[in-house]
Amino acid sequence: MNGQKKPHVLILGGSKGLGWGCVEKFCREGYPVLAIHRDRRSDLDGITAKATALQANGTALEMYQMDAFKAASRESFIQGLPDTVKESGIGVIVFSIARGNLGKMDSLSSADLRITSEAMAFVLQDWVVALLEAGCLASDCRIIAFTSEGSSRVMPGYGPVAVAKAALEAMIRQMAVELAPRGIRANCVQAGVTDTESLRMIPGAEKLMEYAKKRNPNKRLTLPEDVANATYLLSLPEAAWITGNVIAVDGGESLS
Repeated sequence: MNGQKKPHVLILGGSKGLGWGCVEKFCREGYPVLAIHRDRRSDLDGITAKATALQANGTALEMYQMDAFKAASRESFIQGLPDTVKESGIGVIVFSIARGNLGKMDSLSSADLRITSEAMAFVLQDWVVALLEAGCLASDCRIIAFTSEGSSRVMPGYGPVAVAKAALEAMIRQMAVELAPRGIRANCVQAGVTDTESLRMIPGAEKLMEYAKKRNPNKRLTLPEDVANATYLLSLPEAAWITGNVIAVDGGESLS
C-alpha cells in the first residue's frame, strides 16, 4: 500500500451508518471505493443521490445493489471486476453488514442465531477466501470488521447479534494469524453507541443512547465519522503492525 496508485477499498454494507461513513472518508482521501449494499427499493433514490453527490466531486465510487450472501452474486461481482482493480488490488475490506434477528433467548430458535451469524460474521469468510482465490487482494490488505460491546456484555434482546459479533471477533483473530504470511492484517473496530438505523431496531434504543451519553466521558454518542476516521487510520502503512485486535472507538464509553 506504499505505492503511488492507491488500492481499491471494498465496503460490504456501504450504504448507511458506519459503512457509508467509511465510503465518504475513503472517497475524500482519494481511494477508489467499491460499496456493496442491499436496500429496499424505497431507499434507493436517497442512496443514489448521496452517491452521485460524491461522484460529482471526482471520486471513484461504484455502488453495487446486490445480495452479498449468495455465492453466485459474489462470483459474478469478482468476475466482473475491471483490470484496474486486479492490477492495484483490493487493499482494504471493510465489513459493515447489519442484518439479522433480535429478541430474547427464551423465544429464539437456533435458526435465528444461525441466520444472524451468517449475515454478520460468516459471510466475511466467504468473501475473503473468494477474493484470495481470484488474486484480487493487495499484498498488504487490511480487513476491518465492525463489532460492538454487546459481544462481551449482555444487552436485552441483543442475543443473536451478540453471538454473531463474538464469532466475528474470533474469526478476525484467526485471520490475523493465519493470513499473516500473505501480508494481510485483520482487526475489529468496536464502535461506541452510534445513532444509526440498525441501532434503532434494538429494543430500548432510546434509553440505550441516553445511558451511553451519560456514561461517555465526552458526553456524546459516537458518530459514523469517528469510526470511519479510525478505520482509515488502520488502513495506513503506519498501522501495519496492528493486527488481531479489537479496538474501541467510543470516546472512552466502554471504560466506565
